Amino acid sequence: MGTPQAPRTAVIVGGSVAGLFAGNMLHRAGWDVAIAERVPDDLASRGAGIARHVEMEPIMAAAGVREAGPLGIQVDGRIAVDRHGAELGRFEFPQYLTSWSYVYNPLKAAFPAERYHGGQELVAIGRDGDRPVARFADGLEIAADLIVGADGFRSRVRQLLAPTVVPRYAGYVAWRGLVPETALPAAFRAGGFGQYCFCFPPGGQFIGYPVAGADDSVAPGARRYNFLWYRHVPAERLADLLTDASGHVHDYSIPPPLIRPDLVEGLRRDAARDLPKPLAEAVALAQHPMLQPIYDVESERIAFDGVALIGDAAFVARPHAGIGVLKAGEDAEALARSLARGGSVADALARFEAERLPEGKAAVALGRRLGAFIERGHDSPQSDPALGLTTEFILRVSARPPSHSPDLLVPA
Repeated sequence: MGTPQAPRTAVIVGGSVAGLFAGNMLHRAGWDVAIAERVPDDLASRGAGIARHVEMEPIMAAAGVREAGPLGIQVDGRIAVDRHGAELGRFEFPQYLTSWSYVYNPLKAAFPAERYHGGQELVAIGRDGDRPVARFADGLEIAADLIVGADGFRSRVRQLLAPTVVPRYAGYVAWRGLVPETALPAAFRAGGFGQYCFCFPPGGQFIGYPVAGADDSVAPGARRYNFLWYRHVPAERLADLLTDASGHVHDYSIPPPLIRPDLVEGLRRDAARDLPKPLAEAVALAQHPMLQPIYDVESERIAFDGVALIGDAAFVARPHAGIGVLKAGEDAEALARSLARGGSVADALARFEAERLPEGKAAVALGRRLGAFIERGHDSPQSDPALGLTTEFILRVSARPPSHSPDLLVPA
C-alpha cells in the first residue's frame, strides 16, 4: 500500500461570509484550511439587512449549514410610494428578507473554531517554490497550495496582486439604520412594517423592510426594521461626511459611533421634510445610523498563481442588486467545484475565473444601472428617460440576481 497523500492546504484571508463559505466548503472536501481574519473581534454585529434568495439554500447546505428554522421574514412583494406616501406601483414577488448575521452566525458555527484565527493582518504574498506564501504582520508565514482572497472591498490580497483595481466612488451614499420592531409606532407595526417598501425622495431612493432581530429571531415583536436611504453626494463633499468630530478624515468609510451628531440631526430633519411620516419616524428612531459610501469594484482577473479572489474582494456591486452574500456563496461554490474536478490548482483556478468573471461583471452592471439616476443627482428615476428606470423596472429588478431578468438589463 502506498503512503496516504497529505491533504491539500488553503489559507483564506478574510473571515466574513465569503471566507466562511469557502472555508467550510474546502474543509468538507478534505482540505486543510485556515482562515485568517484581520479583525480580532467577532463580526456578528456587523452588517445589516439583506435579501435572501432561493439560490442560497443549496449553497448553505454545501457549506455544512443545516437550516431547520425559517429562512427569514417572508414578504409577498414590493410596493413603491412617493414622498407623501401615495402608492406608485406594486410587484408581486414572494421573497425572504433577513439580516447579515442570520447567514454569518451559522457559517461561523459550522467552521472548526481552532482553524479560525482573528487578529491576523496580511502584509505580503510571496512564493515557496510553486506554492504561494501568506505573510502576516506578526511574522507568521504560511505556505499553501491555495490562497483565497476573501477580504472585502478593500482587499489586501487584491492590492498586492492587482493594484490598479481600486474602489470607485459612485457619487452617492447610503444611510442605513435598524429600529427594533417594538420601538415603532403601533400604526406602522400594524401596516407598513411588513412591506418591502421603495420611496423616491428628491435626489435619492429610500428602501425599508423587516429583518431578523438582534438575536436572529424572526418572531413577531423580536424583529427589526431596516432602511437604506441613498442620497446623491458629489465627490468633493464626501470628505466632510467622513470627517469625525476631532477633524480626522476616514478613508472609504467611517465607524457609526464617530459620525458627527450634526450630520445625523441633518439626516433626521431631511427625513421629516422629504419622506412619508412613517418612514421619517423610522429614521428618527434609528440609533447610531451607519453611513455607507457606495463604490464599484470591477476586477479584470480573479485568478492568479495559486491565488483566487472571491466575494467583494473580486467585485463589488452596488447594494441595489441585493446579491452581495449570494455572490460570495456562488463564488465559493464555483471555486470548490472547480478544485474538486481534479488536476492542478492552476487549471482549477482557470475554470473558476472563466465561470465567475462574467457573473461578477453582470452584477456590477446591474447595480450601476439601478443607481444611475442617483449618481447623476436626478430628482427621480424618470428624470432621464434614456436610463429606462421606470418604477416597474426598479420594483422588478432590485434585490434579484441578474439571471432572473436578463431581458431587463439593457435600457429600451
